[in-house]
Amino acid sequence: MKTIKFLAGCLTLVLLGSTGATAQQDPHYTQYFDNMLFINPAYAGSRGMLNMTGIHREQWVGFDGRPRSSTFSIHSPLSYESIGLGLTAVNDNIGPMNQTMFYADASYTVKFKNHRGKLAFGVKGGINLINIGREGLNTDNPNDPKLLQNIRNNINPNFGFGIYYHTPGFFIGVSTPKLLERSYDELSTTNLERRHYFATIGGVIRLSDKWKLRPTSLLKITEGAPLSLDLTAAAIYNEKLWLGANYRLLAAFGAFVQVQITPQFKIGVASDFGTQRLRNYNNGSFEIMLSYDCLFKKEGIRSPRYF
Repeated sequence: MKTIKFLAGCLTLVLLGSTGATAQQDPHYTQYFDNMLFINPAYAGSRGMLNMTGIHREQWVGFDGRPRSSTFSIHSPLSYESIGLGLTAVNDNIGPMNQTMFYADASYTVKFKNHRGKLAFGVKGGINLINIGREGLNTDNPNDPKLLQNIRNNINPNFGFGIYYHTPGFFIGVSTPKLLERSYDELSTTNLERRHYFATIGGVIRLSDKWKLRPTSLLKITEGAPLSLDLTAAAIYNEKLWLGANYRLLAAFGAFVQVQITPQFKIGVASDFGTQRLRNYNNGSFEIMLSYDCLFKKEGIRSPRYF
């Protein structure tokens, strides 16, 4: 309980420290619960084995210049299991801008004697390669000095941190994966990479011998953008089939299906449809997710992994 209160206090500080500035930039995913390393470096190594996960998202299909995002992550605990390491690669396209991010993650986990909970602290560091093509812009002032040339491989270094507490049936975390607010074009003082704040929580509820319910939630705050809150519930049948629904506050409804093909390999597909006027100009958003756990110990997977 003290651990949960501590994390709740951290969340309060995140919320209080997030007031003031301009635009939601990092990609978001309906299947965010399978993409935790992207938002929280303290997640590195938490699965107890080497995990590789890839997600591709096509947002607002049919809309010109729509966002398209791909994330690949790999992470594992070391033989001394309190240390976890990970790597994350992200490619994000929206309009004339292309971002390619490479980040390394490291975590340290504290274990407790009296219960099965673990508390992890993580740090993240890496670079963002930014490309912007002016030919993809429409402007009323063709002589604007900020639009006279293309931006090619502008390198923005960054770092962040996170905290993650988890048990076999519950988790809660807070993080800010990018602390530095740097210019995209090295000219503008307003066109910046904005700091993002994330909070996640979830758990697993046993309904019967065959069915379980896994509610999760993701809160994302970015200066100058509306608060983003995802509420998600997944019904799990026999540890093999995951049927879920998602609601993004004042933005979209979504659904997903995931299948545990083997104890190591899971595949998922998701779709969501907006609740705002923009829904009239696109055919929704779609995702595909692949996740694989690599086993190096003879005893195999000892318990199902829900997050």
